[in-house]
Amino acid sequence: MTFTVEAILAVLFVVVLMNIFKRHPQLPATPSYPQPDLANLRPTDARAGDVISVAGAGDNMSDLDFTADRYLSCRAGSRTWIEVSGMYRERRVAMRVENAEDVEVWLRTDPRKLTIQDLGLSEEDLAEMDERQNPADSFGFDNSDWLWRQSTEATASRSDQAGGYPQQESFYYWEFREQNGSGLLAVRKPQGEPFSVSLYRQIPAADVTIYRKS
Repeated sequence: MTFTVEAILAVLFVVVLMNIFKRHPQLPATPSYPQPDLANLRPTDARAGDVISVAGAGDNMSDLDFTADRYLSCRAGSRTWIEVSGMYRERRVAMRVENAEDVEVWLRTDPRKLTIQDLGLSEEDLAEMDERQNPADSFGFDNSDWLWRQSTEATASRSDQAGGYPQQESFYYWEFREQNGSGLLAVRKPQGEPFSVSLYRQIPAADVTIYRKS
């Protein structure tokens, strides 16, 4: 009996010692997220403050260089894209980037202040297209035919290089693609504000170089 009690006490003593000297479990390491290669930034990496150069897209076939001072993150339906913009020769230009893998890049350099009347459209025309949701709907503008692609409610979050809180905006959005061409027309209608029209043309992603200030 005495031997059994001593054996039990010895086992308990060993267990206590093991707990005393047991190493504390290591905390999980903070996950590290991949950082972009600053020497090879992609159009999807663009942000406010970056210097963006687009080969041959400027006036007289020169490179188009601008410092992005605005950043937009947009969502329309299931689609998302970003847009960075800045000043080039006293006019605002913008680069729009969609898709993370099969990247599509669009450039807005047209100095015209377009309206839906310039497109030959009325508010009723846009409302009817939105109701039909028909990819066969089209209209003529700038000697091209433009096909309806999407119309839906959309949101955008804008951040400026100057800092401050992001500005949220909601609007209704129509998008048209140039038939047999590289153009894109985006029409926005914020509540209580007039329609705005933006004309883009698609460019190769390889034409874009991004420089980030240290």
